[in-house]
Amino acid sequence: SCTSGTSLARASGAMAVATAVSRVSGLLAKVLLVVVLGLGVVNDSYTVANTLPTVVNELLLGGVLTSIAVPLLVRAQQEGARQGESYAQWMITMGSVLLAVATVAAVAAAPLLTDLYLGPDTRANAALTTAFAYLLLPQILFYGISALVSAILQAKQIFSPPAWAPVVNNLVVIGTICVYYTLPGELTINPVRMSDAHLLTLGIGVTLGVVAQAFIQVPALRRTGFRFRWRWGWDPRLNEFGGLTLWMLAYVGVSQIGLMVMSGVGTRAVVWSMYNYVWMLLQLPYGVIGFSVMTAILPRMSSAAADHDYPRVVADLSLGNRLSTVALLPISGVMSAVGVPLALALFSVGKSSGDAGQIGIALAASAFGVLPYAITMMQMRVFYALKDARTPTLIMVVMTVFKVGAALLCGLLQDPNLVLYGLVFVNSFSFVVGWVVGEFWLRHRLGPLDGRRFAVTFGKTLLASVLGGLATWLVVLGVDAVTPGAAGIGTGWVQLVLGGLLGLAATFGLMALLRVRELEPAFARVTGMLRR
Repeated sequence: SCTSGTSLARASGAMAVATAVSRVSGLLAKVLLVVVLGLGVVNDSYTVANTLPTVVNELLLGGVLTSIAVPLLVRAQQEGARQGESYAQWMITMGSVLLAVATVAAVAAAPLLTDLYLGPDTRANAALTTAFAYLLLPQILFYGISALVSAILQAKQIFSPPAWAPVVNNLVVIGTICVYYTLPGELTINPVRMSDAHLLTLGIGVTLGVVAQAFIQVPALRRTGFRFRWRWGWDPRLNEFGGLTLWMLAYVGVSQIGLMVMSGVGTRAVVWSMYNYVWMLLQLPYGVIGFSVMTAILPRMSSAAADHDYPRVVADLSLGNRLSTVALLPISGVMSAVGVPLALALFSVGKSSGDAGQIGIALAASAFGVLPYAITMMQMRVFYALKDARTPTLIMVVMTVFKVGAALLCGLLQDPNLVLYGLVFVNSFSFVVGWVVGEFWLRHRLGPLDGRRFAVTFGKTLLASVLGGLATWLVVLGVDAVTPGAAGIGTGWVQLVLGGLLGLAATFGLMALLRVRELEPAFARVTGMLRR
């Protein structure tokens, strides 16, 4: 309904502002890292070492753990305030212990993890990657604590502190990179020394950013009246949490297999850091819009699932998918057209300027994956709301089988640029696979999913997005035609701003003409803000 759409737009809109600042500051940190390190061996070594904690962040905060914890916390709160608080205390106690053990094991196994992610015949520096891993792997514990605190706040319908916490992390990382830049000399690769000031500054500084992200949320949690105390022993309700967590760990393990293969192929071709920058840019619109919609809708779906009100679960899923479609599909269309200008604008600086064009082409080739990624993540949340962690793991198995096979085929290509384009395409298409498989399983579980309504919204939005993308592309060509010399950072920014604004205006104008109903909540929100 329009009313539920408006309330969801209001909740997700508040988070979207914080998430936008978070993603932009994160992007700034990544760009500064490229300026300082370039896109060669040192950046690849750092990126591979930071892969495991980063993936843990995506899975925990992005958020498999959050998706398991929020429905269970909502159900516990329905039993009473005391029961909700004690369950949250048990969850933090047990979760922290498990995370601490996992972190110690990961740090001890750092050389082995480095070998797994780099694979044979890599051109990245194995010793440097291992040294970074020792300093970066402790992030796992603090990402986990951050996810648990975020889940408790979200279960209480408090969304802003978890959304703003990553901004603090990014500010610490930006400060770390600035300190790194002022250090005299260069990072020594031959030999690699753990006492190297460059290595210690980057490794410890980035990890401290995650520590800050975890503990900046604690005051907000205390303001709710929550008081933490260690709760040992076993709460019978934790049997459920334990079972779901085991499936979650299987989900993480399966996803890691896919990532190891992708990382091995990417590092052998020396394109892994470029792949990660493309993936970061693709996640930007999802992080600002799709994740905000999903975070706002999860407690509602969890409450409906706890009441066995499956029609309301389907209605929330349909609304979330339709809102994601009208917000993300137009951005995909524009990103396909401005991929190269966007990369030129961001990466034609420092040591990386020669690789900006390749990043742009890779972005254009994979921009179609933004919406499938959002819908696959939304489907996963429905299964978790139903207290089913097995099916998401099985979906991840199907996606990973596809991803591993296709990535190995990409590794047979001789041209590193083709390897990059292949890997980003495979990654995006794996979410199309996940969407199709998830749709099949959800229909089997819940019956019809309001598919006709979604198809109408999707069809109209797709038509408008394709035409808007073409308009964007014409603007990009026009700017290129009237600009003398080779395209650079200045031309990229002009093409990005003009093409992006005109393309999005054309797309949303066409959607309004086609009467896409899901735009109404967004328009109502904007006009209400303008009136105020």
